[in-house]
Amino acid sequence: MMNSGTSNNMMSSSAASASGNNAPGPGLKTYFKTPEGKYKLQYEKTHPAALLHYAHGKTVTQVTLAQIKEKPMQALSQSSSALGVSSGVRSAAARFLGSGNGSRALSFVGGNGGSKPVGSSSTRIGSLGASSSNNVVSNPNFDGKGTYLVFNVGDAIFVSDLNSQDKDPLKSIHFSNSNPVCHTYDPDAKDGHDLLIGLNSGDVYSVSLRQQLQDVGKKLVGAQHYNKDGSVNNSRCTCIAWIPNGDGSFVVSHADGNMYVYEKNKDGSGDPSFPVIKDQTQFSVSHARYSKNPVARWHICQGPVNDIAFSADGAYIATIGRDGYLRVFDYKNEQLICGGKSYYGALLCCAWSMDGKYILTGGEDDLVQVWSMEDRKIVAWGEGHNSWVSGVAFDSYWLAPNSDGVGENIVYRFGSVGQDTQLLLWDLEMDELVVPVRRPPGGSPTLNTGSQSSHWDSACPVGTLQPSPSMGDVPKLSPLVAHRVHTEPLSSLLFTQESVLTVCREGHIKIWMRPGFADTQSANSDSFMSTGSKEKPAIAGKGSKQGF
Repeated sequence: MMNSGTSNNMMSSSAASASGNNAPGPGLKTYFKTPEGKYKLQYEKTHPAALLHYAHGKTVTQVTLAQIKEKPMQALSQSSSALGVSSGVRSAAARFLGSGNGSRALSFVGGNGGSKPVGSSSTRIGSLGASSSNNVVSNPNFDGKGTYLVFNVGDAIFVSDLNSQDKDPLKSIHFSNSNPVCHTYDPDAKDGHDLLIGLNSGDVYSVSLRQQLQDVGKKLVGAQHYNKDGSVNNSRCTCIAWIPNGDGSFVVSHADGNMYVYEKNKDGSGDPSFPVIKDQTQFSVSHARYSKNPVARWHICQGPVNDIAFSADGAYIATIGRDGYLRVFDYKNEQLICGGKSYYGALLCCAWSMDGKYILTGGEDDLVQVWSMEDRKIVAWGEGHNSWVSGVAFDSYWLAPNSDGVGENIVYRFGSVGQDTQLLLWDLEMDELVVPVRRPPGGSPTLNTGSQSSHWDSACPVGTLQPSPSMGDVPKLSPLVAHRVHTEPLSSLLFTQESVLTVCREGHIKIWMRPGFADTQSANSDSFMSTGSKEKPAIAGKGSKQGF
C-alpha cells in the first residue's frame, strides 16, 4: 500500500513540522504526554486560503479517511467506461468514524507515490453535478492507490495525501449550488463509486474518489445524483453512513428528523410518495411503493438528527438528535431497542465500541456519556470539557499494558474533542467504576452505606427511552489527558494505528503520532494494517456528520 522510500524523509521531519509552515498557535504545545509515552505533532493539513468562499462560516469541517486499494488494470478500465451522469452507476459509502470512527484506520508510513497534477485541480459542479467521462484527462502521476483525507470547508471538498508533508490539498471540488456538509467512504466498494457527499440542500452525490484524483480537469467525473434538488427531502443533510454488510446500501439523515435508506442498484431518481408523518414525535418507518431510491424513510424524531452510527456488524444503528435523545434501533427489524436523554441540551456526536457493547455520546451538557447495550442505560459520565462536546471516538488500536484485549475486564481507550479546543483521552474499565449508593434521608454523605442507586436496580426494558438520571446516580470518569490542541473549536477526531487526528471547525487538521511512531519507521510500511489477534478491528459504519 505504502511507498516506504519516502517514509524516512517524513519521519525525520517532525521537528521541522512543528515550526515554520506548521507553527503552533499561541500557547499550544507540539506534544502531549500519556502513561504510555509522548504524542508528537507530526504535521498539519489545511485548505488554500485563497480558495475560501464567503459561505465558509456556514459549515463545520468534517474529515473522512479514505484508503484507495490497488485494483487490476482491467477493473480500472471497466470502471472508467461505466461512468456518466445518467448511466446508472452504483454507489456505496462508509466513514471513519469517528468520528470520527467508521472507515478503517490505516497504516501511516510513507507517501502515496503520487504527486500533485500539473495545472488546475479545482473542480466546480453546478446543479446537474457531473460531466461525462468521455472528456476525462488522466493524471499520469496518480498510481491508483494511497491514503487520503477528504474534508469539507465552505463550498468545497478538499482531498489531501495523508502521507505527504504538503500542507495544501491535492484536489478541490467546488459546489456552486450548495455547501457540502457530510461525506463518507467505502474502501471495499465493488463498482468504483466509493465516496458519498451530502449537501446543505439535501442533495447527495456518489463518486469514485480514484476517478477524481486521476482526472486533472475542472469537472467532477461520473457523479450519481440522489435526492436531486431536494425532490424527496430539501432539508440539510446531517450525516451519511455506509451500512455494514449492506451490499452497497447507505443511509442519509436530515435536519427535519428523517433518515432515508438508499440502495446502489436502484434508480437514483427520487420517489416522493412517502405518506405524510402524522405525529412528528413518534418513530415510524415507511417503505417506498415503487422500486426507486430512497427505498425507505425512517422518521426518528422531531428536529434534526445530528449524528448516526452503525455497530460494527450492522445489527444496530444509533442516532442522536437536537432533542437530546440517544436512540438505538435494531436495524433489520426496524425496532427501537433503547435510549435516553442527555443531562442537558442537544446531543451532537456518537460512536460505538469495537465489540458493540458501549456507545459514546457527547453534546451541549459538556459531558461524555457512556451507554451500555447490555444494561440499556448510562453507566458512566465523563467530566472534563468546558464547552460542548463535538466529537467522540473509541481508539480501536490502543491496548492496555499487560492485556491481550480478550479478558473479562477489558480496558477501553476513547477520545473526545470539544468547542473548548481540547482533546481529552479517557480509559474506561467497568470493574473499576464506583457505583453510587442510595442513602437514607439525613444520612451522612461520607458513609457508603445503603443500597445501590435506583438507576442500577435493573436493566431498562426493551423499547424504552429513559429520562436523564440525576447527577449523583452515575459514576464519574476523569480524563487521562486534557490537551489544548487548536486555537479554534474542534469538530471531530480520528484514530489510526500510528496517529490521532484532530480537526477544527475552520478546516485545519493536525496529525499527532503515537509514542514510538514519531521517531521510528514502521517495520512493514508497505502492507495494509492487519487485524490480528492483538489488533482490534476498526469500528465500521460511522458516518461523517454536520451536527451543529
